[in-house]
Amino acid sequence: MSTRTNFRPRLAPQRWRALVLGAAFAVGTAASAAVAQDLLVGVRGGPESIDPHFSSLTTTASAMKHIFDTLVWAGPDQSPEPGLAESWKPIDDTTWEFQLRPGVLFHDGTPFTAADVKFSIERVPGATGPASNAIYVQQIASVEIVNDHTVRFRTHTPSATLPLNLVRVFIVSKAASQNARIEDFNSGRAAIGTGPFRFVSWTPRADLILERFDRHWRGPAPWQRVVYREVSNDAARVAALLAGDLHIIGHVPPANIETLQRNPAISIFAGASAFNFLLFPDQRETTPMVRGTDGRPLERNPLRDARVREALSLAINREGIAERTMDGAGVVANQMVPPGIFGFSERIGRPAHDPARAQQLLREAGYPNGFQVTLHCTSDRLPNDGKVCEALGQMFTRIGIRTTVEAIPRAVFFTRRAAGDLSLFMHGWGTVTGESSQVLGALVLTDDRNTGYGSWNRIGYSNPAVDRLIIEGVRTLDDAKRARMFEQAMETVIADNAVIPVTNLKAIWAARADRIATYTPRSDEDTLAYFVVPKR
Repeated sequence: MSTRTNFRPRLAPQRWRALVLGAAFAVGTAASAAVAQDLLVGVRGGPESIDPHFSSLTTTASAMKHIFDTLVWAGPDQSPEPGLAESWKPIDDTTWEFQLRPGVLFHDGTPFTAADVKFSIERVPGATGPASNAIYVQQIASVEIVNDHTVRFRTHTPSATLPLNLVRVFIVSKAASQNARIEDFNSGRAAIGTGPFRFVSWTPRADLILERFDRHWRGPAPWQRVVYREVSNDAARVAALLAGDLHIIGHVPPANIETLQRNPAISIFAGASAFNFLLFPDQRETTPMVRGTDGRPLERNPLRDARVREALSLAINREGIAERTMDGAGVVANQMVPPGIFGFSERIGRPAHDPARAQQLLREAGYPNGFQVTLHCTSDRLPNDGKVCEALGQMFTRIGIRTTVEAIPRAVFFTRRAAGDLSLFMHGWGTVTGESSQVLGALVLTDDRNTGYGSWNRIGYSNPAVDRLIIEGVRTLDDAKRARMFEQAMETVIADNAVIPVTNLKAIWAARADRIATYTPRSDEDTLAYFVVPKR
């Protein structure tokens, strides 16, 4: 099993600016021959909706990649590759031109054109749910159709990162989706994409059933029918694999890896993950889930004090979490992105674990007896998310911050997070564009509903210096300059303990060896049926 934790460096804009692969685009062995058989996929979390613009959560995006395509495709290590667009290039400082792939069909047989691209991009801001997709289109001022297979994006300012952001923007059929509601997608009426599989049916928290679309532009998938099944209970997912009720599972529980490796009927595929567990302390003036030691509300929010946030970071035994809580399937995280992501700073050192110093900082901040707080996290999204949350709660309690842990389903968690109902919370974030502008722009830019900046910032963090670095970095085409700006922004955020990194995950799959030959690990941890290679 690979324990690689670094990514291949992101392709620089100078290299992909005029990228043209056309018909030579390699799709690997998965589509080399169609095989009429079923594939049963088990995932920890399934989609929140079949509307691909409703949620940016990876649990939804992973499922949607079966039905819908994007202009730019993210390879296994998140490097950009041609998707529905064959090539792209900037034609001036604020205009990108994309050449669309000819001959692509939607599942209902209608041709894919630039009109579908324009409609999809303009639909995103108004179609999102609690986990907004708006971060991926906020740079776009307008979409111009040049002809059926050429589209231009006018951006508000120079935007070096636009093609990277488009890896998460799914293209829907204008004809099928123009007046569609979420219910129309969930029923299948509007779920008309250009992806390798057609929608058949969906039962929330259970099965998404798909059938092969033989006219997909990459060629037919190797599986006639796919059952994409949500099995949030880790033990049940492993048991179903061992019983043959599932053929491949993602997010393998770390505690089961050694046993599964010894089983000749099971194959393990593992690699680096783009996901970090991050801790978010609310820095608004008032916060709902913090109380004094007597249980009464406090006059001021202690999490606004940098010394308190530093104490939280010093309380965390990251080595213990990586090795024990994560059963060895974690890596100590020192910033908001894993090593190898564009904008990762080598200047940030390994975080310290010093409970005594943490207690001293609490005393200096005026909390010698600590305070009470509720820590929230997801319970069904990423491996061991609830367990890591429990471990953090115990560590904070040891330094005097009496912590109540609430691990809740992801749908509830992200709704409450979006509403600003939480004071201290932890969840995973995957830098799925391969560039730190994604995580910085979403989570720590000052929240501005007019511009779309900071669309995921629900902790009230606002640092003008950080804002300037991120915004200017996104506009800078020079790779070295842009990287340094993102690095400086990351260094400031970590020094502020505005967001506190905990651990980097590993991406692990297990499959039936008699059914599946191989699966290339993906750092976004998506389990994509098209690329699951069957046993011949």
